[in-house]
Amino acid sequence: MAAADRTTDRSANRSTDRCALTLARMLGGMGALHFLAPKPFDAIVPRALPGSPRTWTYVSGAAELAVAATVALPRTRRAGALAAAGLFAAVFPANIKMAHDWRHRPAPLRAIAYGRLPLQLPMVGWALHTARTASRPRTPERAPL
Repeated sequence: MAAADRTTDRSANRSTDRCALTLARMLGGMGALHFLAPKPFDAIVPRALPGSPRTWTYVSGAAELAVAATVALPRTRRAGALAAAGLFAAVFPANIKMAHDWRHRPAPLRAIAYGRLPLQLPMVGWALHTARTASRPRTPERAPL
């Protein structure tokens, strides 16, 4: 492989790693917030879910932290990014509830609540892109029989 090709590959890998690590940091930050400031998350837990909203807040926070860790590690990045896409889809009903609950709030707060809804699609896309670009784990080549 030519030196220029190796440089291009390293640059692409750094960019891919940066993108994945940014996703992991965002997930980790939000996951930590579920434990540090749970009340806002409690308020958006759909009423249809059984049990305490606080339980769902902690479960979803733990899920975000676990997914962040798997996205951060190159060896588990592909699976973690796919889990992130699923997580973003799973929390969409909470965003809908927030938009509904905030429909009579002042315009800036309504804009935040409504603005979260279309942002879910790029988040899922970001996670799927991260999964696609994650390097596949190397498997030892087998000698021909």
